Amino acid sequence: MPRHVSLNNVDHANLKVRTEYSAELGDAVMSSPVFPHEFRNVQAHYPIVFSKESSGRFRPLALFGLEQDSNLFLHGDEWDANYVPMAMRMPPFLIGFAFPGGGESQMEVHIDVEHPRVSETEGQPLFLPQGGQTDFLKQIAGMLTEIHHAESNVQSFCALLDEMDLIEPFSLDVTLDDGTKGRLAGLYTIAEEKLYTLDTERLGRLQDHNFLLPVYMAVASISQFRSLIDRRNRRGTR
Repeated sequence: MPRHVSLNNVDHANLKVRTEYSAELGDAVMSSPVFPHEFRNVQAHYPIVFSKESSGRFRPLALFGLEQDSNLFLHGDEWDANYVPMAMRMPPFLIGFAFPGGGESQMEVHIDVEHPRVSETEGQPLFLPQGGQTDFLKQIAGMLTEIHHAESNVQSFCALLDEMDLIEPFSLDVTLDDGTKGRLAGLYTIAEEKLYTLDTERLGRLQDHNFLLPVYMAVASISQFRSLIDRRNRRGTR
């Protein structure tokens, strides 16, 4: 069971974090949330699609597989791509907040001490012998700050796309080399035809928010479905 605590150099002086990738460490997942500012890197390897939450809001995802609990980029303890989305590099860390003296909130690093990546014998140390942060932990703290700011940005991004009716349902029928058939459904993609007919005012709004490039990156990423299917064929019968 997860146990999230505020990370500190007294209680967690000896903690280390494993940074390899494997199913046992929680990486056997079909998809991961992604943020618009990383779309350029994401689209070079993964299809970018959208899911619809129970609230009705959309969320962009990078697809790693064609079936639940299937990550076709996992090979041994390595991730077979030059870019791993930030959300997959985040565990076992979380964004937390403290309210010192009852004042304004301050962001801090939290950690799930029960996560399989957490160890005292192997992995990257979090603190130096004298108590300071290691370079690894500094990098993690920087990434969490980046994710915190990106979270509000992704909500604005999806809200504007939804307002412009630029997100449409998507399904994909797949036939593997061994004859296995399947359908990927319940997802959404950018509505290309509507995108290409946007008037100047709407294109300007997307550009003013720095959303136009991510939109085109999401469109370009759909070509990665061919690569994903090729990976699935090489993997053989699941």
